[in-house]
Amino acid sequence: MDWNAGLYDQQHDFVAAYGENLLGLLPDGLGFAVDLGCGTGALTGPLTARAARVVGIDASPHMIAQARLRLPQVEFLVMDACDMPWSGSVDAIFSNAALHWIEDQERLTATMARVLRPGGLLVCEFGARDNIGRLRAAFAAAFQAALAGEGLGPAYLNSERFYFPSAAEYAALLARHGFSVRLAEEYDRPTPLKGGNDGLASWMGQFFAQDLDCVPPAAQEKIFAAVADALRASLWDGGQWIADYRRLRVVAVKH
Repeated sequence: MDWNAGLYDQQHDFVAAYGENLLGLLPDGLGFAVDLGCGTGALTGPLTARAARVVGIDASPHMIAQARLRLPQVEFLVMDACDMPWSGSVDAIFSNAALHWIEDQERLTATMARVLRPGGLLVCEFGARDNIGRLRAAFAAAFQAALAGEGLGPAYLNSERFYFPSAAEYAALLARHGFSVRLAEEYDRPTPLKGGNDGLASWMGQFFAQDLDCVPPAAQEKIFAAVADALRASLWDGGQWIADYRRLRVVAVKH
C-alpha cells in the first residue's frame, strides 16, 4: 500500500495517540527493541527511552522517509515484517495498529518467535474482530455499486484482507509458535475522525486506498457520498464522524 505519510501525520495522528499507553506495558532497561510497523515514528521516539537500541521497521518507503526526518538519530529500515533478519537477539517487539495489515499471519508469528530471545516480549495492539464493521460493510456496498455504475464487474476488496481476530483466536496462534500469552483482550474504542464532515472521506481515502485506486475520481466521490449517507445515522454525532473501532491488546512472552 502506498501511504501518504504527510496526510497520515496531519489527519490520522490519533493512531499514535491511542498507542501511547501501550508503551507502558513494556519494562524499562531493554537492550534491543523493534518497533514493527513504525509508520512515521511517532511512537518510536518514546520507545527509545525504554531500550538501549531501537530499530523501526515499516514496509512503506514514504513512512520510513518521514520517520527518518522526525528522528534522524534512530535506525529505520524499509522492511517486510516477515523478513526480519534477527535471530534470538531482540528483547521486545512493539507494534501499534500494524499487524492487521499483514496477510500471512502464520509466517509473521513464526518470524516474531524467531527474532525474540527466550523471555522476550511481544507487546501489540491492532484491530479485533468486527473492527470497523459498519464502515467496511457500507464501503463494500458502495464500492460494488460504483463499479456497476462504471460498467465494471464485481471486484475483490483489498480491504477484506484485514486480519481482525478474536482474542482467543490470536492467543491460539501465538501459542502454536511458542508464546505464553499474559494478556489478550478485545475492547470497543469509538474513534473521532478529524476534518468535520470531510473526515470520513479522508479516512477512507487513506485506509481503503488500494481499493479506491481502481476506480476513477468521480466514482470515488460517489462512494464517499454513499458511505456517508449509509452511516450518518449511526456514526455522525453532529460535528464529527466516530469510527467504530474495536481493538485487540496483547502481551506475550517467547518461551
